[in-house]
Amino acid sequence: MNDLAFDTAPNSLEAYWMPFTPNRAWKRDPRFVSRAQGMHYVTPDGRQILDAIAGLWCVNAGHCHPRIVEAIRQQAGQLDYASSFGLGHPAAFEYANRLTEMAPEGFNRVFFAGSGSEAVDTALKLALAHHAIRGEGQRVKLVGRQRSYHGVGFGGLSVAGIGAQRKHYGPLLPGTSHLPHTHDPARNAFSRGRPEHGGIAFAEALEGIIQAQDPSTIAAVIVEPVAGSTGVLVPPVGYLERLREICDRHNLLLIFDEVVTGFGRLGAPFGSQALGVMPDLICCAKGMTNGAVPMGGVLVNDRVAAGLMAQPEGVAEFMHGYTYSGHPLAAAAALATLQVYQEEGLFQRAADIAGTWEDAVHSLRDVPGVTDIRNLGLLAAIEFGPQEGKPSAARAVAARCFDKGVLIRAAGDSLVLSPPLIVSTDQINEIVDTIRSAALAG
Repeated sequence: MNDLAFDTAPNSLEAYWMPFTPNRAWKRDPRFVSRAQGMHYVTPDGRQILDAIAGLWCVNAGHCHPRIVEAIRQQAGQLDYASSFGLGHPAAFEYANRLTEMAPEGFNRVFFAGSGSEAVDTALKLALAHHAIRGEGQRVKLVGRQRSYHGVGFGGLSVAGIGAQRKHYGPLLPGTSHLPHTHDPARNAFSRGRPEHGGIAFAEALEGIIQAQDPSTIAAVIVEPVAGSTGVLVPPVGYLERLREICDRHNLLLIFDEVVTGFGRLGAPFGSQALGVMPDLICCAKGMTNGAVPMGGVLVNDRVAAGLMAQPEGVAEFMHGYTYSGHPLAAAAALATLQVYQEEGLFQRAADIAGTWEDAVHSLRDVPGVTDIRNLGLLAAIEFGPQEGKPSAARAVAARCFDKGVLIRAAGDSLVLSPPLIVSTDQINEIVDTIRSAALAG
């Protein structure tokens, strides 16, 4: 098969069951992209589509970056696969070294997985193992949050808080509780950056959950520093800080799911650094490889690592792993991606352009139907009020944006935006102008 074969639509759409997609409706009106470069996708008929969501929160350095492409090509020709079960290859170790050098202070080990979902389940198991090894095996309960997304594994789904994604799968993990979400439009609508109101009270709800369950039975709390898939819910002032204080008071581990906020999205390597709050475990994926090869991981702080490493030397410190942990192609892509981030200064670039981004998205405040705008770093959400008897306004606007040449994702009643970190001022204006035009066309 030559490389041009994928520039045309397939002869049948039936076999592929697409994820998180109403397949029958989509296949009646399919939309394809067949190529990408920099800030743009290209459709099979040659139309350029400006990517305002970085693929799916992951293509931070832009599509098909030559250095990343070449690293994958070279690695595929040198070592296509090697198990990490008792066998090593240099690229995985080199990437682990460079990643932990960039990570927050005190995070000196990383456990590799194949995705964000796998990273979350790994972190939850690390938390349980940490307490069991310390002689507190009764700490088996987990606390998540409403309107959170932590992947699709049974562990991540149990601590997640989007009901539509959970409803068909039974009780999931027992003993799981959920904090209230932090969306408070009555007081915080149209906040620029971190909302001012409610942070301490939202976090204090954790004390109620802890006391109802008994503190000695809870292992960990997991939150996204900024909740992404639910519609970019930015943490109010004081919220993460108080969660950290409460976890410390009751000897709970705090896990940050940074699958979205890792690798520059908030203008720093990790959201924990940008927001000034340190968890015990950090889940990451997406931007690790610029989306080019699936990869995930959990950064482990020294306190948690020390307990696991204190076991007898001849045993596996953590009985867990994946066939594709530290995959050679993923490691090569990740190394090249990290080099691109550093040499092109993309994290600082995101910080520098965040003010321009904030002003641009908030200029949509006067668009009819817009009820809230939220932003932090190079993330934003434009929320539309529900319209009784009509389909989601956000979905309709997103569809019209694609027709006008800009890819935007709808999540419930919100448009979610997370452009590659290379986005220019002109492209930011194009994104915002297209949203305005598409909304007014409805």
